[in-house]
Amino acid sequence: MEEKTIANQNVKLTSEGYLVDPSQWNKEIAIEIAKEEGIDLSDLHFEVLEFLRKTHESGNTLTIRKVGKSGIVDIKGLYKLFPGGPLKYSSKIAGIPKPSSCV
Repeated sequence: MEEKTIANQNVKLTSEGYLVDPSQWNKEIAIEIAKEEGIDLSDLHFEVLEFLRKTHESGNTLTIRKVGKSGIVDIKGLYKLFPGGPLKYSSKIAGIPKPSSCV
């Protein structure tokens, strides 16, 4: 576990860069994490991030298919928003743990 200052807030991260405590998340932190991943966040990105956070908070398992059926974006759209690992990067930016389906 490492400590890092992101958006003027000290946070603890896992060895892969995911927030240890999802309650520390805010939009400014999301923007900074996304910049590190080379992603500029839009309103659509934030809709997906909020969906992921709500799904995680309710205890439901996150999958790409579930996001694709959310009505926010389809699976192709999710890949365009978060290229190279849509669920992996979107979860990281959303401040939630890495889904077990991601390697």
